[in-house]
Amino acid sequence: MRWTADQVLALAPDAASRKAGSKLGAAGPWSEAGSSDEGTVWGLCKGSGSKPYQTVIDIADAAGPAYKCSCPSRKFPCKHALGLLLLWAGEDGSVARAEPPDWAQEWTQARRQRAQEKREAGPAGGAESADPEAARRRSERRAARVTAGATELEQRLSDLLRGGLAGAEQAGYGLWEETAARMVDAQAPGLAARVRELGAIPGSGPGWPVRLLEECALLHLLDQGWLGQEGLPAGLADTVRSRIGLPSSADGAPVRDRWLVLAQYDTADVKLTTRRIWLHGTDSGRTVLLLSYGAAGRAPELALPAGVALDAEVAAYPGAGRLRAALGEQFSPPEPSAHRPAGVTTAEAAARYGDALRDDPWLEAVPVTLDRVVPTPDGASWQLADADGDTALPLAPAACARPGLWRLVALSGGAPVTVFGECGHRGFTPLTAWPQGTGEAVRLC
Repeated sequence: MRWTADQVLALAPDAASRKAGSKLGAAGPWSEAGSSDEGTVWGLCKGSGSKPYQTVIDIADAAGPAYKCSCPSRKFPCKHALGLLLLWAGEDGSVARAEPPDWAQEWTQARRQRAQEKREAGPAGGAESADPEAARRRSERRAARVTAGATELEQRLSDLLRGGLAGAEQAGYGLWEETAARMVDAQAPGLAARVRELGAIPGSGPGWPVRLLEECALLHLLDQGWLGQEGLPAGLADTVRSRIGLPSSADGAPVRDRWLVLAQYDTADVKLTTRRIWLHGTDSGRTVLLLSYGAAGRAPELALPAGVALDAEVAAYPGAGRLRAALGEQFSPPEPSAHRPAGVTTAEAAARYGDALRDDPWLEAVPVTLDRVVPTPDGASWQLADADGDTALPLAPAACARPGLWRLVALSGGAPVTVFGECGHRGFTPLTAWPQGTGEAVRLC
């Protein structure tokens, strides 16, 4: 089954690549393009040099397409791969069924052989062969450093409140950066990240003292959770350790299902690009989050655009109420799916977020599918109103500034739509939408 153009463009690492790839989605620059029953797509694209670029894509990779192009671009996928996928998705005969040329077949067979060998080898034996006593001592030393850092942070928060919040604006960002550096030294990256977020609040606009006090309270709660973790339930203690920034692995029992990709989007800072992929089990009804990472300026390798589904196993990470999971064995490549999750009302979505806070008080948002909602103006902002009720959810301020809002408004046209997104204390952030009745998933992020 061929992908839609929207699903192809969702793979682009940035807006510039989407624009350039769209221009190459026509037959003009391509020659000898073809596709095989085994899931390989290839073609030659005319470029600025004397020789055309050789582009080949492995569609059958269960973790998402894999790409190879002879162009010098360092982006994955490059514009040629995006253009070839768009040409293939067009179903106008430009990419005919054929036997792959030697250069495409050699690359595909080599990478599939490496993947097979990796699966047969199983998990690396380094962790098993490591000295468990040495690992225990390292863990204890790190815990001691984190405890010292949390204790110091508690003192700094006390000093801040004792001196008054007005002093935070006068001190500037340097105070927070120095405190964050101390948390890095204490090997508590989760605390460091939260401290840096505090530094951006003073002077950020009307009501900043209230926002600063709220975030200080959450940071204090996390500190106290670490310092008193022996008295916490096991699940909440795991959540605290994860929020502090201690590493963990997916140790839950693998769950096999046909997983529908609800949304995929990236966030980036100067060091790292983080990709979030929301999956919904069509049989289990579970919703889980996959996280993958890429160095700054490079998209993560895992790519699963909204609207496709794959038969695979996922395993959950520890933590009460945490939805993060790891993608395990995949039994089929992703392919477009007409399935969509059952939706709830806006009131039920808000209640779901409130319930989730009991298990994880630091949770920013929960994944929710809203059924039969209409985007409507709300003063200078927007909201999603129940078509069959009198309740509504405000959109998060950041969502109101994104182009996806106008795509949602156009898709609705005043009629009810189904919307998947994240519901939190800042409001609702729409990520994917479906028109009523039949229709393909429309990416909003």
